[in-house]
Amino acid sequence: MNAPVSYGGMNRLPNRGQFIDRSKPVTFSFEGAFVEGYEGDTIASALAANGQWIVSRSFKYHRPRGVLTMVGQDANTLVQVAEEPNCLADKRKIAPGLVVEGQNYFGSFESDSGRFVEWVSKFLPVGFYYKTFHEKRASWKFWEPIVRKMAGLGKIDPHAHHGYYDKQYLFADVAVIGGGPAGMAAAIEAAKAGGEVILIDENPKLGGCLNYARFDESGEAACKAEGDLLNAVQAASNIRVMTDAVVSGLFADNWIPVIRGNRFYKLRAKAVVVATGSIEQPAVFRNNDLPGIMLGSAAQRLIHFYGVRPGKKAVILTANDDGYAQAIDLLKIGAEVAAVVDLREVPPVTPLSFAVRKASIPVLAGHAIQEAYHHNKEHVVGVAVAPIVAEGQLGDPTASYDCDLVCMSVGYSPAAHLLLQAGAKFAYSTETAMFHPAQIPAGLYAAGSVGGVFDLDRVRADGARAGWAAAKQAGLSVGAEPVTPGDTQDRNQTHPWPIFPHAKGGEFVDFDEDLKYADLINGIADGFDNVELLKRYSTVGMGPSQGKHSAVAAVRIVARETGRDLATLTVTTQRPPYTPEKFGHLAGRIFDPERRTAMHHRHLELGAQMMPAGIWWRPAYYGPKAEREKAIREEVLAVRNNVGLIDVSTLGGLDVRGPDAAEFLNRMYTFTYAKLAIGKSRYVLMTDQAGVITDDGVACRFSEEHFYVTATTSGVDAVYRSMLQWNAQWRLDVDVANVTAAYAGVNIAGPKSRAVLQKVCTDIDLSSEAFPYLGVRMGTVAGIPARLLRVGFVGELGYEIHVPYGFGEALWDALMEAGAGDNIRPFGVEAQRVLRLEKGHIIVSQDTDGLTNVWEADMPWALAKTKPFFVGGRSTQIMAKMPLIRKLVGFTLDDPSLPCPEECHLVIRQGEIVGRVTSAVRSPNLGKVVGLAYVHPDDAEPDAKIAIKVDGGRMIEARVVALPFYDSAAKRQEM
Repeated sequence: MNAPVSYGGMNRLPNRGQFIDRSKPVTFSFEGAFVEGYEGDTIASALAANGQWIVSRSFKYHRPRGVLTMVGQDANTLVQVAEEPNCLADKRKIAPGLVVEGQNYFGSFESDSGRFVEWVSKFLPVGFYYKTFHEKRASWKFWEPIVRKMAGLGKIDPHAHHGYYDKQYLFADVAVIGGGPAGMAAAIEAAKAGGEVILIDENPKLGGCLNYARFDESGEAACKAEGDLLNAVQAASNIRVMTDAVVSGLFADNWIPVIRGNRFYKLRAKAVVVATGSIEQPAVFRNNDLPGIMLGSAAQRLIHFYGVRPGKKAVILTANDDGYAQAIDLLKIGAEVAAVVDLREVPPVTPLSFAVRKASIPVLAGHAIQEAYHHNKEHVVGVAVAPIVAEGQLGDPTASYDCDLVCMSVGYSPAAHLLLQAGAKFAYSTETAMFHPAQIPAGLYAAGSVGGVFDLDRVRADGARAGWAAAKQAGLSVGAEPVTPGDTQDRNQTHPWPIFPHAKGGEFVDFDEDLKYADLINGIADGFDNVELLKRYSTVGMGPSQGKHSAVAAVRIVARETGRDLATLTVTTQRPPYTPEKFGHLAGRIFDPERRTAMHHRHLELGAQMMPAGIWWRPAYYGPKAEREKAIREEVLAVRNNVGLIDVSTLGGLDVRGPDAAEFLNRMYTFTYAKLAIGKSRYVLMTDQAGVITDDGVACRFSEEHFYVTATTSGVDAVYRSMLQWNAQWRLDVDVANVTAAYAGVNIAGPKSRAVLQKVCTDIDLSSEAFPYLGVRMGTVAGIPARLLRVGFVGELGYEIHVPYGFGEALWDALMEAGAGDNIRPFGVEAQRVLRLEKGHIIVSQDTDGLTNVWEADMPWALAKTKPFFVGGRSTQIMAKMPLIRKLVGFTLDDPSLPCPEECHLVIRQGEIVGRVTSAVRSPNLGKVVGLAYVHPDDAEPDAKIAIKVDGGRMIEARVVALPFYDSAAKRQEM
């Protein structure tokens, strides 16, 4: 292709093409030449319409490859699209200005000099790498770059722009995967029960095989079935249809990843119907990989989806009625069918086969293609046909035909990847020559040809049955079970041995890996006679298509060569993803739910600059962005010298109730709580089984059997899950409720906080004697039922007040009004962080990480010394006897001109990294920089000097000091 191709294309058919819009021409380039197609075309269909049949070069031998499936199930059409490698040309839609190039060639695409590899293929036998480099490992360093360059695929541009990708969560009662006749029937039946149904299909429109296959001579059966099903789907308001969407895996608890465009959906369903259909299998004969040789369904897709003529003169190799249907399709577009070659010795007479014979097309029963001929290996130009004399053996050729198209329709394999990933077991049936589901996990249902059902009426009935069963599993109210035929397996659909070795070789079993029949035979002879071992030794089924067209043939060959019964074997492990997925989908933007406290709008009215804290929005500080530092400083000073109010609704809250509540907390946390007095609180520190710090908070005892436990904003959900998990083992008489969303909370703090609170809280004695530090009370504040906690995270006299969520704004208003005469000031998260750091209080997950234990965090005071057990206790005891490699300390800068270190700036000792800064601020109260950092244990004593590497690589000196930095006697918070 050295010049622009004319508009419309030499192979474009008139009045056909369901997926294309002829009113919208599109021009793109392939290998530097302009190509014209239509909106809706794929790269492969547009190239085929313009006579370009070579789309790619094969992985190992650089053989020319073209269309095989037209549905993205193979690696024959991998191309480079701009900076994006390994795009499936038969799935990727064209767009104006799209730049497409071939992959994996040397010199020119049309004349690839890399073809020499096949000429020396006898020196590269199966298992070549193992045989050559196992004993001579040093030689691999020389050969590796050469091998990788020769066997590479697309080119990665490390500077390529990362496009926009995101994620979304979906939920359904019933998810149906596959929008063919079985899938649509299943969705319709499930929707009758009134639940939410999601119907997913990878094609631009629903219908599956109804959009291209022929079930009778006129084609009316498919049209009528499609019309009836589509109308019913559209009439059901509770069916959500997702087309152009690929389900890439099926995981535990019916978690379904769905890729659609640049969005990655995370779908959960109560029940799942898998109606993914079946994958047409290629025949194995000499030169069966030539461009122009394709699956019969691929030829039909070209015709019906894209209005492209797949060839002018065809030979059809078949073993079922589908081959005869393809012959009729080709005749109707004006193509010549030279012959139908039927592997079956006595094909049954059916309306389709009768129509073909009536058209005077030669039918050669009991024959197979022995060899395909080519012109410079660029395209098929003819075939030799020979009689089948025994399984896999052909006699001398009896006929040869000129042709530019070979359609293979010799059988199917269930598209069972998703079912297998979910734990289903498949067994081989000698009656049908196919694998069938023998065991399917609960809540999962197979429908249609994935379960071995091919007759159209039975497919629809099977889909209805599966949809009904799924709706029942989802707990929906269903009617009577739909009637289904008793025997649904089709025994005349797949040939048991469409594999015909040739004396000269060249019969490709795996197109992805350029593996021929002899390669598998030799691999088995080398001792790799288990299908899983043969897969790893020969790489069969390890390419991009994951054995979709090679796995069944490989199993058959293993069974024959080893004398095993096929019924005892299965295909190799099918792992996700089902089709290639981009890293962009996995790493795309996550749309987390956003939560707002009851006082959110009050904060906005006060000029708060909001910041995310987990999934919550919290005020960072109050005031203009340009005055950030000033605002934070004034908020800090207001709390220290007067009174401040902060919204703490985002703190986690857990109600722990029951006779064993104290014992439960004893086991979950490091301190002891059995003797904690009613009306008192105590600090809680949680570790995991490895002794790693995971969360902290306060446990408040309101009665003998009732504790209210706080947790960190980001950690409460994990704490709650951990509590439920452990008690599932312990079976203590206790109930744990996550009441985070049930309460709103504020912390009023500062020397005047008691006086302000007393104005709106008259039924609780707030005096230091009656309500001491770490005390807890229940009462009312401004007439609102409340839980009051005297805690000191910011190091001042203060009260946390927790009220029912709906009263949060009213509580805020009441306190702001009560404190107006004392100049009460709201403060945000940034000021709170400064205040707590001045007191040396840690923030879990900021001043700790996924490895921090209590000894490194200098928190042995939080461990109960005599308690027999707590989660992580044994690990903590072991670590106590091990030397520390780091320790968390407080530090300050003696030189006020030095810059304040930032979080994660490195602590350096003798040229080595020994720790990092976790928190650091310039304290308004102390007039100097204070911070926390991990240092070498030898530098953990007060007055030790540490070196911190700040921005620009500059080294500054800091001094270790004892904690806390402020009010070391803790007199202010205990006033």
